[in-house]
Amino acid sequence: MKARLLLIAAALVAACGTSIAADTPEPTPAPSDSDVLATARRHVQAQRWPQALAELRKVNASSNADWNNLMGFALRKQTPPDLDGAQRHYDTALKIDPRHQGALEYAGELALMKGDLPTAEARLAALAKLCSSPCEALDDLAKAIARYKATGKS
Repeated sequence: MKARLLLIAAALVAACGTSIAADTPEPTPAPSDSDVLATARRHVQAQRWPQALAELRKVNASSNADWNNLMGFALRKQTPPDLDGAQRHYDTALKIDPRHQGALEYAGELALMKGDLPTAEARLAALAKLCSSPCEALDDLAKAIARYKATGKS
């Protein structure tokens, strides 16, 4: 009986796992050595956009939604921003994982940068189906949309 309970507990722990946030605005656990994006995440957290982009290009995990989301984020945040490149990466992240909360949030923020309020609101609606407040991605995009509506600026 004890062995069976231990086996069930181990299976639950393995099934739950730890999820790693897509990028800096969400708190992330310390990256593990097995996280190929760990170095890029550290550069993003420190807002070192050229280094983050260089590391992401080195890793080149283009079939990974988190990688695409980080690429989009770094491209959008660098000076000058590459909005078209960011859009391609967010779109790819959402094609890989339509429920990727980070990509939904940041694609919504990018839409506001482009003056596209309807797309930002659509991203917010998609997030609202995935999580409820408090949900950092949902709350942050809702605040960005409210700010945009009040000021006309992202």
